Order: sequence, then C-alpha cells, then structure tokens
Amino acid sequence: MTGSRRRATVDRCFLVAVLLAFSWSAETGADMIGHGGPVKSVQAMPDGQRVVSGSFDYSVILWDLGSERPIETFVEHDGAVNSVALSPDGARVLSASDDGTLMLLRLSDGAVLRRFEGHIGKVSSVAVSPDGALAASGGWDRMVRLWDLASGKAVGEIEGHDSNVNAVAFSPDGSRLLTGSYDTTVRLWSVEDGAQVWKQPGHDFAVNSVVFTPDGKLAVSASTDETVRIWSIETGEALAKLEGHEGSVLAVAVDKEGRYIASAGFGGRIFLWDLPQRAFIRALRGHRGPVWTLTFAADGERLISAGADDLIKVWDVRSGASLGLEAKAPETSDAVAEAGRGAALFRKCAACHNLTANGGNKAGPPLHGLFGRRAGSVPGYRYSEALRDSTIIWSDATINALFTEGPQEYTPGSKMPLQRMPNDDDRMALIEYLREATAVDGAQ
Repeated sequence: MTGSRRRATVDRCFLVAVLLAFSWSAETGADMIGHGGPVKSVQAMPDGQRVVSGSFDYSVILWDLGSERPIETFVEHDGAVNSVALSPDGARVLSASDDGTLMLLRLSDGAVLRRFEGHIGKVSSVAVSPDGALAASGGWDRMVRLWDLASGKAVGEIEGHDSNVNAVAFSPDGSRLLTGSYDTTVRLWSVEDGAQVWKQPGHDFAVNSVVFTPDGKLAVSASTDETVRIWSIETGEALAKLEGHEGSVLAVAVDKEGRYIASAGFGGRIFLWDLPQRAFIRALRGHRGPVWTLTFAADGERLISAGADDLIKVWDVRSGASLGLEAKAPETSDAVAEAGRGAALFRKCAACHNLTANGGNKAGPPLHGLFGRRAGSVPGYRYSEALRDSTIIWSDATINALFTEGPQEYTPGSKMPLQRMPNDDDRMALIEYLREATAVDGAQ
C-alpha cells in the first residue's frame, strides 16, 4: 500500500458523479446532493452547522447544513468509504474504507494527518473515543483494532467475533467498547485490557449498527432480523425489542439527551421511537432505497439520514417534516444555465470538478479542455494506475462508448464503482453540454 494521496482519477470522479446522477429526480427535493454513489456514513459536527459524510464513491464530504452545499470534498481512499467519525472538537475526521485503511484528515485544509494500516480487507466501522485519544475500528477480518490517534500506532487488538465486525462504539466515559457482528452477537469489551465483559447473541441475524445512550447505561442495536433491541450495559440483559421494520435495519442513532431512537434500513423508511417509553412515534418517508446511516444534529431537533439514493436528508424531529431547501439552479454561467438537460445532468459533477481553466482541483481536476485530452493526463494530478497510462482520448465517441458499455468493459481495472447510462438522449445531452462548457478558447 503506498502513502496517502488522491487516487480518484478525473475519469472516475467525473463518471461516478454523472452516471449515478441519473437515479435522482426532482421529486426527492434538493437536500444535500453531491456524492456519486450510496452514502454509507454521516456524522453531525459539534457546531450544529455542518456534517461530514462518507460514500461508496470513495469520497468524504464536509457540508454546510444551512445551504445544503459541499464545503470541501476529500478523495484519499482507494475504495468505498464505509464509516466516518469525528474528533470531539470537530477539527478532524477519521474514515474507514474498503481499501483496508483508516485515514485521519484535518478538515480545515484536507491534510492527511495519519494513515492507519493493519486490517486485512474491508474496514466497516470506526469510532473515536470521547477524549479524542483513541480510535476503534471493526473489519471483515473479524478483528477490532485500537489506535493511538496522536502517534498513529496500533495499541490493541480485540479478538472474539466469529464473523465480520460491522459496528463499533465507545461508551460516553471511554472505558467500554460496544461491537456488533455478522455473527449475530452484540458484545461489550473493556478498552483498557480488551477483556470481554459480556456477549449477547440476542439477534437472529447480523448486527449492523450499535450505539450507547448518552448516560452510558443502555445499548441500542439494529439487525438484519428487522428489529431494534435495547440492552442493559450493566448486565447485558435484553430490555426491549422494537419491531415494525420491513427488511434489514441498517442504522440506529440516539440523540444526546436520550429522548429518541432513530432507526432505518432496507425498507427506506426511518422510524422514530420514544426511548424512555420504548414506543413508536412516527415513520419518515422520503428516501428511495435503503437508508444506511443516521445521526442527530447537536441540537437534537434535527435528524440527518443518507443512503442508497446518494442523498443526505435533514428532518425536523418533532414534526417529522423534511427540511430540504427548494431545488437550486446550478451555480454556473448564464450560458450554462440555459443549456437545459445537459446542464441539469452535470449538477453532481460540479461537486468534484470545475469547468474553468483556473478553477483548480477539487476532488478531481478541472474539466476544461476535456475533449481531445488523453485520459489520465492533467499535469499535477495523481491518477490510479489503471488510467495513468491510458491511450483513450476523450471525445464524443469515447465518452459515449464508456457510458454505453460501462467502465467494467471500457476501462477494466480502474476500480470505478459505476453503472451504465442506458438513455441515449441523456448521453447525447450531457456530451453536448460538456463539449460546450469545457471548450478551450471557444473551440467546439
């Protein structure tokens, strides 16, 4: 594994954003649009004004909640980002990826502070201790690993799960660690010595998400068995089983006051529960497809969700209303705004790319001069090996062929998590728009 660097290519980031954009329609509302694939994890910042998300598109995005727009996009992993966790002060984010690594980023400038390697295979979950000193990660190697964030060194291993570790969470005092696994168990561990405090095989299928309540007295878990369960931390006893979901429950969250549980999963609906009464309150509907992640904003009055439809949505907890802003026109020139369907399709690409010659790199380099350019050839940008020496020249024909055949066929080995774009009219509209918007000195 090489040192940290931006490995997403201009082609991958550009195509992730474009190809997956076609699954979105105006019916969903504006919300936070910018990821080019399912959003696997979202965390609310302590300031209550921003959130951080990680996605199947390999990126981590810092968002402004007020404007619902990306502040900055970071692409440092070589695989899907499955989980993100914030430092207590919100200055850093730790991300876990399919590429087997953890990455600690400083959010103010995107600097990579630490890269953690040790898991064999996918890292599915990560958590930061309340004092910001330690991180815990769970992976598909069945291991839980502890890391010193200051030194970057591994400081402990917790072994015992019989299958993939899907979820990890620190207790509010940092002394205990809660884990959930594909082996159907929820387990409590001592952080100091890695000893197992209790093991509870109370779910019928995989455990996908775990969380402590703010007072540290209860644990809440979500499972493929379609239930949410509440456990006593002191005894490991199952105290309640919350039912109603249709399909796997993938995510669970508790607000900082311990008033609400939120749960969501394959059914696409989000359930709100009264935690003290352990009673159902209401269902929130708006996502299309599985909801992978949930977090409460710092004020506890807003719930943030994200999932397979690439969207991050914000909800009013008390009313259940979606707080998404009205759809906004792309922030481009008047000529671009008038370009119709092609400009609309480009909206997601703008999260990763500028169109102007002096726009600089975002998650990907600028698309200025795209037509006639060899793939993987923008000076100063770091490309993946699959496209670094490509002989493809981008043109109407090659872009059309890539969208028609899909990257698995047209650019094999590029690791692009993409889909084909089957609609002929959409392909032509996007290509026409790109030709005009990226033209050099007015060339067509």
